[in-house]
Amino acid sequence: MSTEPELPKNEPEVAKDEPLDEIKMSDGREEREEREKRHEIERKTDRSDRVGEEQDDYEPERVDSQSTGTPTAAAPPASAEAAPAEAIAPPVETAAEDPDPVAIEAANKAVLRESAKRTRRSFVIAAAAAAAAYTGYNWIDKSEMMGRQQKPLRAAFNTNAKIAREVFNERGIAPTFSKDKAVADLRFNGPYGLRQELVLDSWRLKLVGVANPQQYKQFVPDVTAWEYKEVDFEQPGSTHADDSKGPAEKPAVWKRALNADGTPMRGQEEAGDSDSDLDPFTPGLLLTLDDIKALPHHEFVTEFKCIEGWSEIVHWGGYRLADLIAAYPPPRNSKGELPKYVYMETPFGDYYCGYNMSACTHPQSLLTTEMSGAPLTQLHGAPIRLHMPIKYGYKQIKRIALIAYTDKQPDDYWTKLGYDWYAGL
Repeated sequence: MSTEPELPKNEPEVAKDEPLDEIKMSDGREEREEREKRHEIERKTDRSDRVGEEQDDYEPERVDSQSTGTPTAAAPPASAEAAPAEAIAPPVETAAEDPDPVAIEAANKAVLRESAKRTRRSFVIAAAAAAAAYTGYNWIDKSEMMGRQQKPLRAAFNTNAKIAREVFNERGIAPTFSKDKAVADLRFNGPYGLRQELVLDSWRLKLVGVANPQQYKQFVPDVTAWEYKEVDFEQPGSTHADDSKGPAEKPAVWKRALNADGTPMRGQEEAGDSDSDLDPFTPGLLLTLDDIKALPHHEFVTEFKCIEGWSEIVHWGGYRLADLIAAYPPPRNSKGELPKYVYMETPFGDYYCGYNMSACTHPQSLLTTEMSGAPLTQLHGAPIRLHMPIKYGYKQIKRIALIAYTDKQPDDYWTKLGYDWYAGL
């Protein structure tokens, strides 16, 4: 008779209907879940202290090839086994110590001492800077005047002009435009030298400084003896209708003052007479308008720019100043160089300008006789005015009566009134 072997008393009875594999699987799953919980607690607790460190490596489950198919998990790190979750305590917050009043007072006094030093130093520096600025201003303000500008400011003007000449040397070509871009009539601005209407038959262009002037049929021993004739006419913009300013004004008529001997007085505009006036009995040429028109004719559509800030595109017609200089050249010096400057003025020297020779020989510098396809009007400088698109408008003299070659920098109307002599664009 067979009997079943007795199980050891210290081993629990296993239900006969529960497979052994399920018991083993259940034990492994609980162990793995417990280990994962410990890892999660460690990561959350130590995350702030472990910045920059890699998180604990976690090994996925692997099947032991020697087992009977029961999956097992990798052993946890020794540190995790040695330190159960209950042993990990949160960081202990220590109570802040009460500040020491004596230390705070000492720190405040140190800050005050340092700020006092900086305040005194800043005050001394600011006072020295203010004194230097006032001294500089006072020196400039009381400096010698040159053309309504203090000498240091005039020197700054001249330095700027010198730099511009060295950089550009008046070689730049002004932009040109199509004729349909041009205005019908250039804005009138400035009656200087145009106060009276010129009798065109009395006009001659005085040309002084020509080499061997006696060889030309237009030579005269004294160009200053030539007399221009002008007649009175109403000044533009001098009238207004009845308005808030008062009753209508009659047109203003400007009359030239006379010298004691009855001759017309020169230089009657604001800047006065020119320092570059010709001496009596100066020889030269007297050119007619036909002499000018014998030169090659050119047309340009360029922009007229005023120092006041406005500009207009204008269609010009006339004769290159460079062609006039080539036809009636000045003498050259020992180095073969032309004179440095050119001087121009209106019939009675009321308006006058000086130029570098390089500006006058520029290919776009034009002795203009036409504007917008029509002859110049009196207010725009008939019979001849200068158009020089590389200069501001105040250098583009109207009603030219004299052109003189010289090695001395000529006088200039607006330079006397505080403007720049160079006036380059």
